[in-house]
Parts: sequence; structure tokens; C-alpha cells
Amino acid sequence: MDSEAIGILSIGEMGFGIAQLLRAHQYRVLTYASDRSESTQRRAWTAGIELRHSLQDLIDNSDVLLSIVPPVEALPTAERIIAAATARHFVRDAPLHIVDLNAVSPTTAHELARLYTNAGPHLRILSGGIIGAPPRLLSLPDQEQEQNQQQQENQQEDQEGKKGNERWHRPALVVSGPEPLPDAQLATVLNLRHVSQEIGRAAALKMCFAALTKGFTALAIESYTTADGFGVLPDLRALLHEYNPAALGMAERGVVGMPSRAYRWVHEMREIGRTMAEGGFNADVFNGIADVYQAVAEDPVLGREKPDERLRGQTVEDVVECLQQSLKVKTE
Repeated sequence: MDSEAIGILSIGEMGFGIAQLLRAHQYRVLTYASDRSESTQRRAWTAGIELRHSLQDLIDNSDVLLSIVPPVEALPTAERIIAAATARHFVRDAPLHIVDLNAVSPTTAHELARLYTNAGPHLRILSGGIIGAPPRLLSLPDQEQEQNQQQQENQQEDQEGKKGNERWHRPALVVSGPEPLPDAQLATVLNLRHVSQEIGRAAALKMCFAALTKGFTALAIESYTTADGFGVLPDLRALLHEYNPAALGMAERGVVGMPSRAYRWVHEMREIGRTMAEGGFNADVFNGIADVYQAVAEDPVLGREKPDERLRGQTVEDVVECLQQSLKVKTE
């Protein structure tokens, strides 16, 4: 019997990590990448990911489809999937289970679910988001460090996945929808958590989590850059080290890690703003945070960074220096 085929759109940093995790657990992984760069296609091919010649071919040959695209592309991608799936029922009897993992608000999640539901019973939708860094195979020192961190933070065992003697770091895939994923083993491999039968609940969970993490990183960007402008950045870092070392570590990792992802987070912050507005708050806070990430994305140096090809912004000092220069040009 052929192994289950998992389609992924698209093979970016997160999609590629999930693809590697699935390949390590003997799943077939398919993608459509003709609209991606040659380097992305080559990386997918060398990792054993099947490159399909069209989106329709990908959909016809997938048992489960994971949608992992920037939030701004979530609705257009759903429309493309639906258009390409119109003939699937002639090829496959089984429905296509779509796991929409894009960082969108509950309102947008409902819009996506309506699109898929109206398309017909051959498409089944689970909606949610991804919490954590892309999957990666842990080295022995990494395993020990993650085990220690797990004990310190009282984390659950299922945050690590084992395959033989291999141990993987895995993000949490939080989803909600009327039906859980039929393949329980696949759900375990993906660390997929079905939190509710109601569409939108998992999206709200993802948005609230990201509000705390990426929202904090945006505050750190502004604080560090402003402190540097006043010549007190070393003093700020020293005081954080003395009085709030946990915040210092989170700020330093966030500031250095975000440049290559800032363009994705702009729309995500606006989706968080929509979520908070649905909860009764004003969306302006996160619209302002979106502007912070927009400034990074538009930076002539930091805005060119790619996750797997980092050249600049790998230290706090370099991030701050780049932002100082580009912000100064804007105000002149």
C-alpha cells in the first residue's frame, strides 16, 4: 500500500521544515513550486519532495493538503485551491482534507471555511495556525537542552517527536473544525492539536499567542532602536540583564531573528488587530505594531534578508544600525 501523500503549499521556511519531518516519518510529500525560485525548487527536490507540474495535479494526488502561506495570501490561495479542485472527485473518491495553517483572525478563518464548504463535500477544512519554530532534527546537545528546558517550563512530552533514535523539535499545529484529521498517526507526527469543533477558535488561540510573542519583539525593536539613538542601549541591556534576564533573552532573540520574517508579520499583526477588535479592544495597537514590521520590511538592508540566507542583522547592534539609518532617511 502506498504511503499517505501530504501536499504542502508552500515550501517556505516552515513548510520545508514540516516536509522534512514528514519525510523522516516515511510520508510522501508533494508540492507545487513552479511559481517559486529555482533555489527553492532545487532544495525541495534534493529533500525528496515531489514537485508536481500543476496545482491541480498536486490536489488530485494529495490525501491531505497543508496551506502554509503568508496571511495576506490566505484567501487568494484558498480560491486557487478551490478552482484547481473542481475535477478532483473524478480522480479520487476520498475527500481532500485541507489544514489551513495561516496566521489569520477568526473572522478571516470563517471566510476561508465558507469558501471551502461552499465548494462541496469533496473538500474538508480544519483551520488554525502554527505556534513555534519550524521542525528540526535535534543534535544530542540540542536534545539535552530541550529536555532541560522542558523540565524547567513544565512542558508536555509531545512537544518532541521521536523516530527511532532521532528526536525532533516540533511546533504545535493548533486547529479547529467539525471533524478531526482522520489519520491519528499523522496528527501525532505533526503535533496537531484539535482544540475545538468550532471554526475560529484555533485562529483566536494563534492570534493571542502571537500577540504576546511578536508583539513583544516589536516593542523590543522600538525600545532598542530608540535607546541606541539616545546613546543608552548598553545601559538598557545591562538593566534588563540585572532585573529581567528572561525579557532580555526574549528581546535579543526576537530582534535578531525577525528581519527575514518581518514582511510576513505585517499582515499578521493586522489580523491580530482584527481579533482584538472582535474581543472589544481597539485594533490600533496592533496596526501600529504592523507599522514597525513594515519599517523593517522596507529597510533597504534588512528587508532583503532571507531565512536560509542571512547576511545582515545577525546581531542586535547591526539591526539597530540599519534601522537607525533608514528611519533617519524617512524623517529628513
